Amino acid sequence: MLDLKQIRQNPQTIQELLDRRGIGQYDLKPILELNQRQRELETSRTQLQARSNEIGKLIGQKIKAGNSPNSPEIQALRADGNQVKSTLSELEPQEKELKVELEALLLTLPNLPSESTPLGKSEQENVEVRRWGDQYLPENDKILPHWEIGEQLKILNFERAVKIAQSRFVTLMGAGAALERSLINFMLAQQTTAGYLEVMPPMLINSQSLTGTGQLPKFAEESFKCDADDLWLAPTAEVSLVNLYRDEILEASQLPINHCAYTPCFRREAGSYGRDTRGLIRLHQFNKVELVKIVHPSTSEEEHQKLVRNAEAILEALKLPYRTIELCTGDIGFSAAKTYDLEVWLPSSGKYREISSCSNCLDFQARRSNIRFKEVGKKGTQFVHTLNGSGLAVGRTMAAILENYQQPDGTVRVPEVLQPYLGREVL
Repeated sequence: MLDLKQIRQNPQTIQELLDRRGIGQYDLKPILELNQRQRELETSRTQLQARSNEIGKLIGQKIKAGNSPNSPEIQALRADGNQVKSTLSELEPQEKELKVELEALLLTLPNLPSESTPLGKSEQENVEVRRWGDQYLPENDKILPHWEIGEQLKILNFERAVKIAQSRFVTLMGAGAALERSLINFMLAQQTTAGYLEVMPPMLINSQSLTGTGQLPKFAEESFKCDADDLWLAPTAEVSLVNLYRDEILEASQLPINHCAYTPCFRREAGSYGRDTRGLIRLHQFNKVELVKIVHPSTSEEEHQKLVRNAEAILEALKLPYRTIELCTGDIGFSAAKTYDLEVWLPSSGKYREISSCSNCLDFQARRSNIRFKEVGKKGTQFVHTLNGSGLAVGRTMAAILENYQQPDGTVRVPEVLQPYLGREVL
């Protein structure tokens, strides 16, 4: 959530930063108008409350001085006081209603892009930062798409998944299930070695948690809701890991907090009709190892670079060619101020495809979730900064392995670092 005080004091600057995401998408005028009305009501209420207190004090003084409680003067003061209380009783619900409206509007505003985020209108203007792994590009020029080789090896079954659920689900069989489990174990081992504390959070999360990290209210249609309860299937472990600390005041000495978690993730993919309808790229249910950092504001940029390197290290250990992209202002996510995407090479299509998105949200999620910290010897509290990234999306990693390690004879080599986990060298 953006700072309302900052919006009120610097509306032109905030509007210009929001316009970097797309001119005309976000308008501060309704928020400023509501806030002005709320402040006027608050001033009126404060003045009336002071007048009510003054009348009450005056009545007490006069009665103490010997005036009869039923004297005309006292009766007039009481009538005046009752009128003030009546007006107050009308103003208070109006002010409360305005506050609810104002907060609802604030929740629709995205984070402000970082000053260092490249300017651009769409993904076509994202900036490539680096590439890695050209020496590992496969020599086989007849590489099958991962879903075809997976079905030939009888490790991916999409038809049976439709029986159980619907399209855009997959059933992993035999070595496919073992490969997925091996990837999860490998990723968690790598990230815990890198200093992340492993967490296994609930798969069902409440609306307040989704609001805290920015999925609600804007992206409600992207998530699966349990209608009988205020619970949703987790779209990403980012939600759970950040909300572990919702409404808490941490000690500065506790920072940074580094968590990793393997979870299934559930998304409707409502805005992706017709895209990636085959394979493991865009499923309604997929596994992911997520990285979350909760840090001191002074270190968030440095911690962001570390998080990106932690995700890149997985791809390098698996010897999967990838590139790192810095997203432009028109392509960063709702809660992000700055984002790097890692894109893995998929030779069957001759394209790099996203496999991890690593974002610095600054204090945006912390404001929505009310996560603060205090420092020894300093008054007051500050909001933490939150960062998140995939380390990695497991299904997409499997897709990359099935294509990059595919052999001319129809087998797939197992990456060397996975062989101890999987117990085999070839699929």
